[in-house]
Amino acid sequence: MDRETRNAAIAAACILLLFGLAAYFLPTIMLAVGSVSTVLAAIVGAIFIVALFVVFWLRGRSQRKRGR
Repeated sequence: MDRETRNAAIAAACILLLFGLAAYFLPTIMLAVGSVSTVLAAIVGAIFIVALFVVFWLRGRSQRKRGR
């Protein structure tokens, strides 16, 4: 495994670990927010899903800029 591949694997693992941890606590967060507003709880869940795709999209975009 060369340096670039290892760095990409480490970055992907960190991102997935961070989002996995957030997904673990997401139901608790949504229930707490849902006690205030159910619409707001749905928005929190949607933001979580969109954020996952945005992070990987930005990572891919930065990799393309570097010419990889």
